[in-house]
Amino acid sequence: MPMDVTLRLDRLRALVAVARAGGFSAAARALGRTQSSISQAVAALEDDAGELLVVRDGRRTHLTEAGRVLVEHGERVLAALDDARGALAALRDVTAGRLALGASDTFAVHLLPPALAAFRARHPGVELRLDNRPSPALAARVGERALDLAVVSTPVQAARVRVTALAPLPEVAICAPDHPLARRRRVDPAALAAHPLVLLDRTTAARAHLDAALARAGAAPRVAMEMSSLEVIKRLVALGFGVSVVPAFAVTAEVARGELAALPLRGAGPARQVAIAVPAAGGLSRAARAFIDILRQTLAT
Repeated sequence: MPMDVTLRLDRLRALVAVARAGGFSAAARALGRTQSSISQAVAALEDDAGELLVVRDGRRTHLTEAGRVLVEHGERVLAALDDARGALAALRDVTAGRLALGASDTFAVHLLPPALAAFRARHPGVELRLDNRPSPALAARVGERALDLAVVSTPVQAARVRVTALAPLPEVAICAPDHPLARRRRVDPAALAAHPLVLLDRTTAARAHLDAALARAGAAPRVAMEMSSLEVIKRLVALGFGVSVVPAFAVTAEVARGELAALPLRGAGPARQVAIAVPAAGGLSRAARAFIDILRQTLAT
């Protein structure tokens, strides 16, 4: 008779306890149960298995060969179950697990370090992985569930993704301190288009936003250089290769040192946002929720 696939774990636990304790009375004491309930559980397990598992010889108890086989496997099953319970408890307490996070170069360098440091300090047992790509590519990976979440800049959209704004993302036009634009109080997209532009490439949300603003202004931009690194753009602009548009927080140090001039940007359309992209369906892990809470706190300060 084949073993019932619905074998109950409490029956298996009773048999293992009998084997470890050497008898039904001792097993009952170890499990905090009555001796009769242990006897009934083992008898039911024997019915499930279709085999005699325990031989009762007066006060002595012996396992049959079938009983020894079942105890050997049962101990591994119960140990694995205990491990699984411990792992689930660690996830609930955010003391273990993994968080796959996405962020662009700009956010990874200038925005996320305080949040990453705070998360590591509070949850050192969680493995943190960072995927570094432009926001549209990150949103797509969230939709594919290759990432738990991504910190992105708007405008961005992707299938099966929910995007939630967290904070404004103010932008400024930048130029070399001796550039003609540096004498102005503010600048608009049409004024920018009159100068060579050094821009992020077309895979980025920042470029999509600026291209839309230039198109609305009827401007014909002169794109002198395209690249994927904001840090390289800042260096080239400081050397006089052209002008650009960047997040204000990314150039505070260069402006303070007099390496760049930054001008408020007007007429560029809807304000951009720092946002979180998460899968549209299904819940977030506790680690993901903990990181989002920490990021909100750091952005607020």
